[in-house]
Amino acid sequence: MLETLEKSDKIYEYVYFTHVEDKTKTSVWSCRTNRTKDELGIVKWYPAWRAYCYFPTVQAVYSSGCLKDIQNFIDKLMSERL
Repeated sequence: MLETLEKSDKIYEYVYFTHVEDKTKTSVWSCRTNRTKDELGIVKWYPAWRAYCYFPTVQAVYSSGCLKDIQNFIDKLMSERL
């Protein structure tokens, strides 16, 4: 399960993701800014939508590039579930 992503942090242009924990069938990831390393939010499974979703942990402003990074990461998680 998610072996490819668990081996290392996934770094994008504006943010990177670190593996936090494994659940029974899913994983939890921390989203952090490349510049300051502060946590912006987490990506985890949202059962109501049967999908990985982004949950902000701080109030922040996101550029379209940052949002694309988060979307690309979630898309990768979802593709590995198939």
